[in-house]
Amino acid sequence: MLVSQILKTKPDDAVVTSPPSLLISEAAKILSEKRIGTLVISKDGKSPDGILSERDIVRELGKSGSGCLTLTVDKLMTSKLVTCSRDDRADEVLQKMTEGRFRHMPVLEDGNLVGLISLGDVVKARLMELSMEKDALQGMIMGH
Repeated sequence: MLVSQILKTKPDDAVVTSPPSLLISEAAKILSEKRIGTLVISKDGKSPDGILSERDIVRELGKSGSGCLTLTVDKLMTSKLVTCSRDDRADEVLQKMTEGRFRHMPVLEDGNLVGLISLGDVVKARLMELSMEKDALQGMIMGH
């Protein structure tokens, strides 16, 4: 299964982006209100400059306390992004996410952000794919 197929199954393909100057406290509020785990940080709203996850915020809270809430997101974001394209295969993306120990991956086309897929999206797609393969094999065995 390709990333493009995974994106089609998502109910909302809009990616929430925020400028690098956004405060961590404001980022936490957006994550909470929108019930999402990650914000893509972008100066222009088109190309990603970084990514900020709930996990990034919690780790900094644990390390330095509530004072980190007044920092801007560019201070905590991951700026070395691992991205994929619509033409990448789900199993390759799953491997990158597992090896890199992260749960969200921006999808780029010509350097522009076209989507965001989560580990859950990829696992769900792989499970659907395996289920279809199982059904096809059972059909062949049963002679249907």
